[in-house]
Amino acid sequence: MFKKKWAAAALVAVLSVTALVGIKPTDVKAETDVKAIVEGMSVEQKVGQMLMPDFRNWQKQGESKATGFTEMNDEVGTIIQKYHLGGVILFAENVVGTKQTVRLIDGLQNASPELPLFITIDQEGGIVTRLQTGTNLPGNMALGATGSEKYAYQTGKIIGEELSSLGVNVNFGPSLDVNNNPENPVIGVRSYSSNPELVSTLGIQTIKGLQRQNVAATAKHFPGHGDTATDSHYGLPLVTHDKDRLQAVELLPFQNAIDEGVDMIMTAHVQFPAFDDTTYISKKDGQEILVPATLSKKVLTGLLREEMGFEGVIVTDALNMKAISDNFGQEEAVVLALKSGVDIALMPAQVNSLEMEKNLASVYNAVLEAIESGELPMEQVNASVERILKLKEKRGILDPAKAPIEEKVTKSLKVVGNKEHLKKEKNMAEDAVTLLKNEDKTLPFKPKKGDNVLVLAPFDDQVEAMTRSINELKGKKKDVEITGYAFSEKSFNEEVAAMIDEADYVITGSYVVKNDPAVNDGVIDDSIQDSSKWATAFPRAVMKDAEAKNKKFVLMSLRNPYDVGNFEEAKAVLAVYGFKGYSNGAYRQPNIPAGIKTIFGESKPKGKLPVDIPSVNQPEEILYPYGYGLDIRSGKLLK
Repeated sequence: MFKKKWAAAALVAVLSVTALVGIKPTDVKAETDVKAIVEGMSVEQKVGQMLMPDFRNWQKQGESKATGFTEMNDEVGTIIQKYHLGGVILFAENVVGTKQTVRLIDGLQNASPELPLFITIDQEGGIVTRLQTGTNLPGNMALGATGSEKYAYQTGKIIGEELSSLGVNVNFGPSLDVNNNPENPVIGVRSYSSNPELVSTLGIQTIKGLQRQNVAATAKHFPGHGDTATDSHYGLPLVTHDKDRLQAVELLPFQNAIDEGVDMIMTAHVQFPAFDDTTYISKKDGQEILVPATLSKKVLTGLLREEMGFEGVIVTDALNMKAISDNFGQEEAVVLALKSGVDIALMPAQVNSLEMEKNLASVYNAVLEAIESGELPMEQVNASVERILKLKEKRGILDPAKAPIEEKVTKSLKVVGNKEHLKKEKNMAEDAVTLLKNEDKTLPFKPKKGDNVLVLAPFDDQVEAMTRSINELKGKKKDVEITGYAFSEKSFNEEVAAMIDEADYVITGSYVVKNDPAVNDGVIDDSIQDSSKWATAFPRAVMKDAEAKNKKFVLMSLRNPYDVGNFEEAKAVLAVYGFKGYSNGAYRQPNIPAGIKTIFGESKPKGKLPVDIPSVNQPEEILYPYGYGLDIRSGKLLK
């Protein structure tokens, strides 16, 4: 019935309504099609296109608790149909296997045959990946360290090929945030660089790689989440720079991406008083707060649409994040976002059972009421739905290629995590490894048979990745004994000191999201062994003890490279830009194995820092500048 309505509207001037049964979108011009679809839709159907919930977990009627939603069911199908949903976002809980993912997505699409769904996911590569059987890739800051446009394009292409084969048609990536704040707890290695030009160059190549696989790319988090010290999952960040600075740094990658045709832009739950100093009364504590970009008409309509010329789809970051949920009511947040110029409200309400369907109903009805009252103009709703459907038409979603489910499964198994992708992933990670210090030619390690290598890292999966990576080298020339130790939330003790006594070589992985050393009057106090400071205090204690005993010691920065500022006394330091180790029978990232190969001389570090690294003791001093990286043979700066 619905399909007949819009098809008839498209061709009413030349054909009778009765002749239009079965007309498909490709039978008429795309622009005419989309306008006709919108004209033939009810208000309820339009609102549904603008809402994108998740079904990360689901509790069926009669079950005791919610578990990962991995198999389509009639309950979710009914909700999709009832609210005319335009899309769904998937998480790791939904995509546990390749065959399973294809079948789940096929089931989701079958629930919306007239207007197929946006099936979206956060597959950035690196530390933010969702596919549990896909190619993880080294991540954006690793790409920044290589400086390679080829690798950036390959990253987008690999992600696009894998997502497309599964049925995912929108990727919420790449991050175009310029990470110029070492204290940023949420972006860090998700950013390519602190240099907006490098972020632009690599980001655009990643976008091209994705979109040429017919997967919509999403530049995020507009206008920029890179210079914040608050994680918007937990609080409301504030960026106080003036317009000139914001346009020169934060906005530059987004403007370039717009000029190159990026499909979507995702908002940031960040306050930018230079663009909008409007205030609201927080529902959390009654305090007056600045409106965040996600809810700002001045930012999304005035700046993004009118000044920067973006004509694509605007999607919010998840509206259940505390920056929004703590300060604005569930319904009010969605209505404010849509009024401000957002096209799609992402995760507007938690729905993990039929019992909780009332949350979605409440938001849905609030939007309908806002339209009926004129608070949300119908003209604006129509424009949003038209943009959504134009993108669906552009990416082949409105009229998808038909194939039997078994054929889809067979294809996906050949694509997702295949050998070619894994080989490219490995090359990228190895070329990203950045050698920052190598006094006394500490590296490469050259152990003799029977020597003991002690590896320490915060978590078991990281220790396992290091140990396995060394064992994989043993067949060639590394017939050594390996001892592993995970030190998360532990204090340095006699047991660890005894292991260092027995070791000939010590490798310590540091994992610091946000520097928080035990500091006293500007000096790191190694006498403070507070287990709450384990991320910095423990590896420093290992470094001090190992070097006092003349053991060969190397510090490997596993996450944000800024943490190497805690280890100025170390003789050998390298950064790998990725912390995920080995679990569930696989390496979750290629970064740690790449670092191990460098340490033992099986690959040469070619990376250059894509950010400045300040001293922890004296933050105004740059310890290692942007572009810094050493040649392991000569010890000189790479050219």
